[in-house]
Formats: sequence, structure tokens, C-alpha cells
Amino acid sequence: MALKQVSSNKCFEGFQKVFEHDSAELKCKMKFGIYLPPKAETGKCPVLYWLSGLTCTEQNFITKAGFHQAAAEHGLIVVAPDTSPRGCNIEGEDESWDFGTGAGFYVDATEDPWKTNYRMYSYIKDELPKLINANFPTDPERMSIFGHSMGGHGALILALKNPGKYKSVSAFAPICNPIQCQWGKKALGGYLGSDASKWE
Repeated sequence: MALKQVSSNKCFEGFQKVFEHDSAELKCKMKFGIYLPPKAETGKCPVLYWLSGLTCTEQNFITKAGFHQAAAEHGLIVVAPDTSPRGCNIEGEDESWDFGTGAGFYVDATEDPWKTNYRMYSYIKDELPKLINANFPTDPERMSIFGHSMGGHGALILALKNPGKYKSVSAFAPICNPIQCQWGKKALGGYLGSDASKWE
């Protein structure tokens, strides 16, 4: 799968890069940020996946978190994907901030018209790690995940549904019970249908 480098900036002796690729899972172009610490030039490094919250792109964590120095010191590759497919021309995808663009909720949609593109769970679980492991000096046995808000929800469900896949999981102010909050009800109802038993 071809990667197109969008940007590269030297940072704490490593490189903060952004790449674009054609996603088979999401049927659109996707971007992700990746920080390659200095250690990545000479050996394999563990990978930490960050999942952002509502309205964010891959730029949110890169520009706001201040993680680069710690990642450089500890030899961590940090991957920050986008939060949803973009530009799929689905009617209504840009109408609200908490559903559609920027609000993929890290689930695989089962309802029309979302089910073709909105498959963020499978993208984060399978496609993106395969892409990262194939193109960067990662240690696939040492992969962890964390996130904030909607991304905290994503990190929790990915780790809980895939025991042993991740070495650690952390969630900051997560939407940890989406079935009982308005954001969750709106997103899960739209992506997974009106039968709340399927949301579980």
C-alpha cells in the first residue's frame, strides 16, 4: 500500500511526519501522523496509537500534546490517525460536529449510508497497524493504545475486545458509557441502527 509523505519536521532529534494513503477499509484517502524517535534510525521501537476525540484530525495530538520529548527519550513511535473518513460525499456527513466527519466513534457502521466508509474500528484494529508495521521500524509485539473523549472510548473498546493485542491501554476523560449519553446515542443510533442491544 503506497504512502505519500505530506510533511516531515525534525523534532527532539526524531521526525514528526504526516502521511496520506488510500484506505481499503474506509474507501477514501486517510492521513495519519507518526513520530519516529531517534532510536528508530537504528532499531525497532514499540508503537503507541493515540485516538483523538470529536472534531479532531491527525493534527490535534501532534500540535497540542507536547509528547515529542518523552517519546524521543523513551524510544516510542507514536501514531495519531484521523478520527473519521473524510470527503466521502455522504449526504449529511458535514451537518453536525458530533456525527459524520470528525466523529467516527471507532465503530464499524452497519447502517446505510455509513456502512461503506465508516469502519474506523477495523481501520484502527487491522489496516493501520499492518500499514505501520510494513513501512516503519516497529516492534509489532509491543503495541499500546490510548485516547481522549471519543478516542478514549475507542481505545477502551479496542483493548477490551482484543485481549492481548495491546500491552497497555489508557483513556483520558473517555466517553466510557456511550449508550447512556447524548453523543453516544446519536452516533451509535446513526451508525449501528435503532436497536440498542446491538450497541453493546
